[in-house]
Amino acid sequence: MPKFPMTLVVSSDGAGQRLDQYLAAHLSEITSSEVSRARVQQLIDRGEVLVNATAAKASLRLKGDEQIMLKGPPHALPLRAMAEEIALDIVYEDDDLAIVNKPAGMMVHAGAGATDDARNRGTLVNALLHHFKTLSGVGGDLRPGIVHRLDRATSGLMVVAKNDESHQRLAKQFSGREVHKTYLALIHGWPKEDRGTIQSAISRHSQRRTRMTTRGFGGREAVTHYKVQRKIDSPYGKFALVEVKIETGRTHQIRVHMSSLGHPVVGDSLYGAPGELRSQSNKRRAAGMPATMKLDRNFLHSAALELVHPRTKESLKFSRPLPEDLQTLMDSLEVAVAEGPRAEPGH
Repeated sequence: MPKFPMTLVVSSDGAGQRLDQYLAAHLSEITSSEVSRARVQQLIDRGEVLVNATAAKASLRLKGDEQIMLKGPPHALPLRAMAEEIALDIVYEDDDLAIVNKPAGMMVHAGAGATDDARNRGTLVNALLHHFKTLSGVGGDLRPGIVHRLDRATSGLMVVAKNDESHQRLAKQFSGREVHKTYLALIHGWPKEDRGTIQSAISRHSQRRTRMTTRGFGGREAVTHYKVQRKIDSPYGKFALVEVKIETGRTHQIRVHMSSLGHPVVGDSLYGAPGELRSQSNKRRAAGMPATMKLDRNFLHSAALELVHPRTKESLKFSRPLPEDLQTLMDSLEVAVAEGPRAEPGH
């Protein structure tokens, strides 16, 4: 691998080519391994490519003789798990497993990120390695102890395996749909029915690869049960607090399924929720309430978890209430309707 930063001088045969096209071809040759245009575009977006000492767009048409400086290597450094002293809300632990209450904003394990620190640091796995030292290795070096996952923007309960035998037995419970998970979500609008089951298969979106969809082909079975706990008619719109139980654990399952009904989870702009809650009627808004409110993550919380202990066979049940940020939003919506219609219970 050549040393970076490095400078390339565009040859005459590069004239007329796009910057990303030229770099992908030349870096593949220099590094003796394929460098995709998508990877080059990431480098450009991160400001790691300068043309004549100036930031440029991937679509820049080269003329020849430009000096292109690359600040870092085209291939991302390997992901890794590392012990970090990060506070954890440990709900329960013994020699075989632990139950933790993951905060929103924390990735479960190393993944995507613009920098090495962003990709590898601050994860739940890193915190687990510091607190427990030894975890199961069934999930591999990047995912020690991880039996199931929660999205970065989702808070709540997760089970962690401390040894391989426990991991295998817990994984069998998950695959056999013997683990019962209950979530709380605030969604936009009121569903036509106060309870229901969604059984639409889920697949990755064909064009937007960060999204999942119920409209694709070859999707995997997904089953979601929901029950309205509360309806709120506020100056910012109608909302429903729903209890959600899932039989399967597909990527973004609750978010995709609720959006497919036309009721995206509050804060979930990836699946159609607005970026902020805007007051629709000044007359009905209680005194002192802002014209807009914003939630910096999805209103989705893993509130309860029920499973069988992998060794003792004892039934274990755990629960955690809404975290402060979600409860604060709920309280704000209640205050906002103080001079308007009251919140209604679900039927």
